[in-house]
Amino acid sequence: MDRPGQTLLQKLAASRIAIEAVEPAIDGGRFAAKTIVGEHFRIEADVFCDGHEVIAAAVLHRRRGEKAWKETPLRHVLNDRWRATIVFEEVGHHEFRIASWRDLFATWRMDTTKKHEAGQEISLELQEGRLLVEQVLAAHNGGGEPDDRSALRALLAEVTSSSSEGDALAVLMSDDMAVLMRRLGLRVNLTETDIAFPVFVDREKAGFSAWYELMPRSQSGSTERHGTFDDVIARLSYVRDLGFDVLYFPPIHPIGRTNRKGRNNSLTAGPEDPGSPYAIGSEEGGHDAIHPELGDFEDFARLVEAAREHGLEIALDFAIQCSPDHPWIREHPEWFDWRPDGTIKFAENPPKKYEDIVNVHFYRDAIPGLWYALRDIVLFWLEKGVRIFRVDNPHTKPLPFWEWLIEEVRQVDPGVIFLAEAFTRPKMMKRLGKVGFNQSYSYFTWRNAKWELAEYLTELTQEECRHYMRPNFFANTPDINPHYLQTSGRPGFQVRLVLAATLGTNYGVYSGFELCEAAAMPGKEEYLNSEKYEIRAWDWDRPGNIKADIMFVNRLRRENPALQQFTNLNFYNAWNDNILYYGKHTDDLSNFLLLAVNLDPHNAQGAHFEVPLWEFGLPDDAMIEAEDLVTGQPFTWTGKVQHMFLDPHQRPYMAWRLTPPGGRR
Repeated sequence: MDRPGQTLLQKLAASRIAIEAVEPAIDGGRFAAKTIVGEHFRIEADVFCDGHEVIAAAVLHRRRGEKAWKETPLRHVLNDRWRATIVFEEVGHHEFRIASWRDLFATWRMDTTKKHEAGQEISLELQEGRLLVEQVLAAHNGGGEPDDRSALRALLAEVTSSSSEGDALAVLMSDDMAVLMRRLGLRVNLTETDIAFPVFVDREKAGFSAWYELMPRSQSGSTERHGTFDDVIARLSYVRDLGFDVLYFPPIHPIGRTNRKGRNNSLTAGPEDPGSPYAIGSEEGGHDAIHPELGDFEDFARLVEAAREHGLEIALDFAIQCSPDHPWIREHPEWFDWRPDGTIKFAENPPKKYEDIVNVHFYRDAIPGLWYALRDIVLFWLEKGVRIFRVDNPHTKPLPFWEWLIEEVRQVDPGVIFLAEAFTRPKMMKRLGKVGFNQSYSYFTWRNAKWELAEYLTELTQEECRHYMRPNFFANTPDINPHYLQTSGRPGFQVRLVLAATLGTNYGVYSGFELCEAAAMPGKEEYLNSEKYEIRAWDWDRPGNIKADIMFVNRLRRENPALQQFTNLNFYNAWNDNILYYGKHTDDLSNFLLLAVNLDPHNAQGAHFEVPLWEFGLPDDAMIEAEDLVTGQPFTWTGKVQHMFLDPHQRPYMAWRLTPPGGRR
């Protein structure tokens, strides 16, 4: 049998420390975990070694491309699990490794303490301790921080000049000595993970945002006149006052005339029917053009600036589809699928057929031209001041394309946000988050019962997907008029609003939600007289609206840091299957909110529930100060079990803020 050489054996012997189960490590480091600038980012790993010696471990982290690593110590938690929390201060790509080593001085300190406490002779141990300090000073040979080296030399001099073993022991065991030796000590059997695990750091709005969606063409106040960007500018204060910070438009490009859809998705359009904004492209241009009735690029620039002045950021729809009149069909026929009879293939999702839309294909002769063209469309609008893109049906386009395009855009501006509109299979939805989408639609829209909300939110906030899939809870969209809203009346809109805005950190509503608009196509989750096919006009103050509720929850979100975090969600006991009761709090418990929502929009519901006194280390019979956040009324709860009663026709939700013992209101 061949024998490994001395060098190989030395290398194997040096790798004594095991580093396993690093988290977050998405698919073993294939994809980046996500975090937000300034957010606490927790890293964990199993780290252990043979024997009983003390080991140390650290996270090495840096911005991708930098040479130097920053170091943050890992802290032992339990059962060889180690943890550290770091904060990234810059948007963009970062990476981290785990490193561990044997800490000879900490081991000496531990063993010598045990022997001394047992009354054993330790004169030889004192010599060993002094030698370890001398070795560190000799090994640094001028390296390390000068102040640390000077301080360590001074302590060593105290040890050497000590008149007794007790004095020498006191210096060697001092906290100052421990700190300096931890900083400067030799890293024996230093072991690092083979790869650097990627992290993408987003700007704050990727993690905390409130979206309001509207159709610009319906903002004139009349069904007889096509809205303009100036009409949208006139409505910015309305959106701002509701408390939103992202204003999102469906496509604003020229709309084709071939096979234009009429009202309610009719196959026959009248001469005044505006068509679907998703049928992009006409003789006036394609994805890099503006529908002429909305205005021109000067008008759009004025809108972007006015929105910014109102504290709003514009988001645009990036829909990769074309009307049969799109210039690309004439200029790049190789980007499309053609049938054997020479006709172009319409978009289909059998048995559905979209006669006013054709899709591009992404392979064959479409590479690389189409890929570059689509990237350049995003960069074009980025130059126009748009840094947020809601992407229509990304799951029907190749995953490699998205991974490439998003990275190409990030090279220009790492703060661009992409929202994946993908109501699709769970693994595909999650993969889109992995390849780079900053936010994702989710199944929230169809989770209505207490058990399914708790189950789904637990998955999103506790399982691995929390590191890469950041959901955006849209309560409704132009395409989705949920059955729950169709049948629940005003209380149902209040219920879904509070759930979307407080369970999640990113949420959105489509214009008309605040009016409790729910008129539906019979038997479908679609709106009757949908804005997708006609211009609408609304009375924004019509009776029964929930604008006050929207302003309340958006103010609540802004004023309470606990609602700006996603994975801090906890479900608590309320003994009624119709009442969802949950809480969010900051790590230091200084901001602690409880919310209760009656999921039954038709009937009053009551329940005994538990005030989570244990979170503050309080006994079950303790008192705690609280505030009703709706009324502003302070009060005191005494004891863990209390009772609530929620009448949906009065208000189907409650919100309380707890004051920690010794804290201030």
